[in-house]
Amino acid sequence: MPLLEKKVALVTGAARGIGLAIVERLAREGAHVAAVDLDYDAQVREVAALTAQGLTVTAGQCDVGSRVSVEAAVATTESTYGPIDILVNNAGIAGRAAPLEDLTDADWDNLMRIDLTSVFLCSQAVIRGMKARKSGRIINIASIAGKEGNPNMIPYSSAKAGVIGFTKALAKEVAQLGIYVNAIAPAVIETPILQQLTPAQVQYMVQRIPLGRVGQPHEVAALVAWMASDECSFTTGQCLDISGGRATY
Repeated sequence: MPLLEKKVALVTGAARGIGLAIVERLAREGAHVAAVDLDYDAQVREVAALTAQGLTVTAGQCDVGSRVSVEAAVATTESTYGPIDILVNNAGIAGRAAPLEDLTDADWDNLMRIDLTSVFLCSQAVIRGMKARKSGRIINIASIAGKEGNPNMIPYSSAKAGVIGFTKALAKEVAQLGIYVNAIAPAVIETPILQQLTPAQVQYMVQRIPLGRVGQPHEVAALVAWMASDECSFTTGQCLDISGGRATY
């Protein structure tokens, strides 16, 4: 039997890369998946390809940094499929690579809104329902940068560190309520987000990976599927690495 038979999942930042891979894997595991992204046209195209394969997926538009938009996405998902069992906070940007003194307020504020505030807003939008049902899974996509810090990526590293802290704090709040909250810290994954970085930034990160390669989106999606399933029964408040050996803690 599929791991997630008839579970309802909401995945943010789902039009490409890791998010799209997560949508496909959860759907193949039997979940009914609401895939949302700010780039609605791209989301519609990708969802059409998945539904053509018989998977249960719908497309939606969502600005994850807006409470109104997030709450609308949650309401639409629940009216379509029912209560949300699984939330995957995947949406994020890398931001501009620059030393601290060259960063602007806009660089900082926009990245925090998309990479960290979004996790707060989306989690808050589903947590009451999960508490009422005493069941739920929240999975946050962090980054190795949130553990180790990457030079010239201070806003991104700070936001992802915040995601890890958020995960641990919320997990402890709801541990007695049947709700599991975990994070994943990928190293470099082969996705379009790499196009936002300079070749030097990418090389800096890849050369620190003992396996000597970038990761693939489907590898991250496999870990998410496990975290979303009942097989993940004694793991909460954790940030699990998928880093090719880069992280040692």
